[in-house]
Amino acid sequence: MLDKYKTHILSSFSHKFGSEKLAVIHNIAWLFIDRIVRMGFGLVVGVWIARYLGVQQFGIFNYATAFVALFNPLTNLGLDSLVIRSIMRNPEAKDQILGTAFWLKLAGGIGCVLLTVSSIFVFRQNDQLTVGLVAILATAGIFSAFDTIDIWFQSQVQSKYTVVAKNTAFIIIAFIKIALIKMHAPLLAFAWVALVEVGLGAAGLILVYKIKGYSLWLWRWNFPLAKTLLKESWPLMLSGLSIMIYLKIDQIMLGEMVGASAVGLYSAASRISEVWYFIPMAIASSVTPSIFAAKEVSEELYYQRIKKLLRGLVLISIVITLPMSFMSERIITLLFGNEYAAAGSILAIHIWASLFVFMGVATSSWFVAEGLTHISLRRTLIGAITNVLLNLLLIPHYAGIGAAIATVISYAFGSFLANGFDQRTRKIFILQITSLISFYS
Repeated sequence: MLDKYKTHILSSFSHKFGSEKLAVIHNIAWLFIDRIVRMGFGLVVGVWIARYLGVQQFGIFNYATAFVALFNPLTNLGLDSLVIRSIMRNPEAKDQILGTAFWLKLAGGIGCVLLTVSSIFVFRQNDQLTVGLVAILATAGIFSAFDTIDIWFQSQVQSKYTVVAKNTAFIIIAFIKIALIKMHAPLLAFAWVALVEVGLGAAGLILVYKIKGYSLWLWRWNFPLAKTLLKESWPLMLSGLSIMIYLKIDQIMLGEMVGASAVGLYSAASRISEVWYFIPMAIASSVTPSIFAAKEVSEELYYQRIKKLLRGLVLISIVITLPMSFMSERIITLLFGNEYAAAGSILAIHIWASLFVFMGVATSSWFVAEGLTHISLRRTLIGAITNVLLNLLLIPHYAGIGAAIATVISYAFGSFLANGFDQRTRKIFILQITSLISFYS
């Protein structure tokens, strides 16, 4: 009788985690569909816009985009993974958790707009075009509050609903951008349609949430919960700011130290390099709930899932990086034209940052699960400071190539090497080394 009971328990356990695995695979497939659609349409339309605008205006637009992106982490306040964890632990409090997250994100979005516009006015008060671009693009941050709906679907491993909502808006706007090119529209028009895309995406999320039988009117503000979330989230928010410094400070420093054309060339290279970053994001966002759940079952299962995620993402990054590095010049001239040919050598270097991006994303859930978000902040700060210092040293002599070198080195420090200097993170550092060795062995 006891043996039958044990068999039943083991069978139920296997069925549960088998179902979870299928849900994760299904979710990853939808996220890949999302990014493939965006890669296809986005790359074609983005390249078309780059050719239409030319290196100079493309550089101005990307400078403004990078400036806004620096402040973007203030819109979500580092809440996303914490909200998912809270829902997983306390699903019956869903409406309070989502409602509290929504109002916090809305306040963060409004504050971010005010701070971003004030900052660009200080830096470029005589440059009305750049100030206007930043003001329009920054306003999109207010709509990020509705990404709370996306967080709910992520927690349920049901990202297909977000994919449908946001991709509908994306495809509509892609055709509008093509129309703008045909009409020979001015640069500001492309900023306006970027804002409209975010608004349409938010409307789509609301509609899908309602169709699924949920109601935003049930969301409730909870002040004690808000304090608890903010207490844990501020290191993640600062970590997000540091990550944005990784990603975007090079374009801002190129714009200030060299000029808009240098930003245009660098942006063309980084666009091809960074287009692959959706892969770890898609896989990790789908696997994270199962990692949190595994920790509640056993440490062995928990680390087994983290190890599999790390090894898988390292393998994918190497498969992407090697051919892209050797074919960089051909890819740039084929897509952007001879005007952007100098971006080929930048891409050959910048693409190697992907390895460390993939490794960093793979370990992010570990920092949250272990309650070590403050160490994650320290880790990313090291990388961000390294990036700024190396840019100051290398950009005056090597322009975009120097910025690419600075990016790769700083990513290596922030996502990998910094973990080896702290006893508390050495375990994940060893797992990262193991994942690298397993690829080359």
